[in-house]
Amino acid sequence: MSNITAKSALISVFSKEGLAPIVHKMNDLGITIYSTGGTEKFITDLGIDVVPVEEVTSYPSILGGRVKTLHPKVFGGILNRRDHKGDEAQLEEFNIPQIDMVIVDLYPFEKTVTSGATEQDIIEKIDIGGISLIRAGAKNYKDTLCVGTVADYSNLLEVLESGKGTTTLDQRKRFAATCFNISSHYDSAIYNYFAGNSEEKALKISEQKVMPLRYGENPHQRGWFYGDFDEMFIKHHGKALSYNNLLDVDAAVNLMSEFVNDAPTFGVFKHNNACGVAQRETIHQAYVDALAGDPVSAFGGVLISNVEIDAATAQEIHKLFCEVVIAPSFASDALEILKGKKNRIMLELVEGALSRKRDTNKLEVRASLNGYLVQDPNLKTDQKEDLNTATKLAPTAAQIEDLLFASKLCKHTKSNTIVIAKNKQLCASGTGQTSRVDALNQAIHKAQSFKFDLKGAVMASDAFFPFPDCVEIADHAGITAVIQPGGSIKDELSIDYCNKNNIAMVFTGTRHFKH
Repeated sequence: MSNITAKSALISVFSKEGLAPIVHKMNDLGITIYSTGGTEKFITDLGIDVVPVEEVTSYPSILGGRVKTLHPKVFGGILNRRDHKGDEAQLEEFNIPQIDMVIVDLYPFEKTVTSGATEQDIIEKIDIGGISLIRAGAKNYKDTLCVGTVADYSNLLEVLESGKGTTTLDQRKRFAATCFNISSHYDSAIYNYFAGNSEEKALKISEQKVMPLRYGENPHQRGWFYGDFDEMFIKHHGKALSYNNLLDVDAAVNLMSEFVNDAPTFGVFKHNNACGVAQRETIHQAYVDALAGDPVSAFGGVLISNVEIDAATAQEIHKLFCEVVIAPSFASDALEILKGKKNRIMLELVEGALSRKRDTNKLEVRASLNGYLVQDPNLKTDQKEDLNTATKLAPTAAQIEDLLFASKLCKHTKSNTIVIAKNKQLCASGTGQTSRVDALNQAIHKAQSFKFDLKGAVMASDAFFPFPDCVEIADHAGITAVIQPGGSIKDELSIDYCNKNNIAMVFTGTRHFKH
């Protein structure tokens, strides 16, 4: 049977938002409404007749409301196959009413978890009856229309109005697909809550929000972002984001999360790596010095600030072609200046977004072979108390600040990497090299090509030095302090060279590979 005219509906929802117009329309169409508890009262208060489910089942709501609709007379009416003579006969034999529509809105389990509620409150928000009604109604989409979320109420109202209570098979199947999306997401959230930090657990990822992208990594590839983009950003201006834009935005936010509540810091990103970073007394100077790190690579890059961007800074940025500008806020005149390029994407960080990104324990997942690689995020940031001076010469207070600054940049740069910094400014980095020596040589060459004086600069490495060649090359370039994890069986060779040439070197004990 393709088209079905609804004569009855079961409504059992948590949120009543948007429900009233649907109930009124059903009443106008002469649809009998069955309901329970708070939903039943809501409908009655609208002045519309409703049949309590208890009249159908001859059972009251029991166990404090935990059991209301779980009964054969309810599920029999939902799961009845109209073209099955046996089903029809049993409905008549057991006096089971046909239920043509099911409307459910589940208990807010995820919101309850994120609210910091007690475990008991969280457990009570695991919907049993509602999820069962959704699965039953969606399974029997050939004969039953099922709505499983408030987000679909407007669609249902449109269907009721246009079809005057009659629905097509295609319409019911589309609603069913949404229902199974709701139920699978709900179950995944519950599982992930119970699994917690368990060592043995399945990978359950469910994102219901999707944002189409201009294209994927290349124009011939399609691309999507699954997640709540609006939870992180307010988009003020510009063209639609691309796949590569978002990769760079993610890299920029990850690094800048290291500088929350710090002095004004500005970063310029290209292909997931910082090509310029500086920390200064004003954001204007921070931008100018960040750009000086590599004004060539900055073309078409992603820019990010840890403080509000003012008009003076905006004027400087406006001279550069860049894809995206990110900041916690923009002065009104700065925003207008930056909107001067119609395609420039302007993203304002939602309050607290940088801190949340820094503190998240969300697993990192990437496709690999015929499966996925999963790991904890790298939340370790090298601190002053982590530093173990390996050489006779200890770094000065100013060098320590530069070393920690360089370490943060190194952590967020593709391995193998070497970062060279001076006066809290990125001079250059060697990124994604197969050899650490190559990474260092690349960084030195790049810094010198942009006229940086490396005398007194510091060097950070994402992993230990297996040989003393890197510290020797650094020494010849004028670098006077080094930060690295340590742990090589030949550490002493690097330490000896540093001791002989007045280089301070500290070990952190933490490797920061980023592949």
